[in-house]
Amino acid sequence: MKILSKVILVPVIAGTLFACSEQKSNPADRYFEKGQYELAAQKYSDNLKNKPSDVKLLFGRGRAYQELGMLAEAQSDFEAALSQDPNNFQVLLSLSAIQLEQKNYASALLYATKAEEISGAPAMASFLKGRALHQLGMPEDALKAYGRAIQIDKDFGQAYYNRGMLKVALERKKQACEDFKLASVLDYPGAAESLAKYCK
Repeated sequence: MKILSKVILVPVIAGTLFACSEQKSNPADRYFEKGQYELAAQKYSDNLKNKPSDVKLLFGRGRAYQELGMLAEAQSDFEAALSQDPNNFQVLLSLSAIQLEQKNYASALLYATKAEEISGAPAMASFLKGRALHQLGMPEDALKAYGRAIQIDKDFGQAYYNRGMLKVALERKKQACEDFKLASVLDYPGAAESLAKYCK
């Protein structure tokens, strides 16, 4: 099952969460959107001096720290945000992603599962659950979780791709090829190459 390690880890989900639903009135958010993560972290820190338990500010600084590779600091901010808002699926998803990056797959699974159970949670919750199950050596459960992610978002190229790679590892090449075709149609990076490699 060496092929499992080649599956691309979920990209940082930061930009798709709070940021999409908020007006960019905070300068820290604008710095983050421009990729100026150090400045963003500093501005979030400045704002947190006056509002130390503000979930959006903690989450924002956590995202900036995550982009800077400061995973311990990011996790600390996400945990502080979660203590203020235990049912915030964006924060739970960020914690799950951090745990995946640190190869703490059981913790990643717990956070993703909790996020998935919250009404309105995006497909990313099921996807991260699938990634954690995948890495924990529970392939059938991982396939189901990837399938749930795809049910929620039919255009989730990475879910098709990861499910396809898992099916290759399980020697279900025909099914894998169907997933690679769908991922390729959605222009997911690597899908066309996997289609050519495994589906001759």
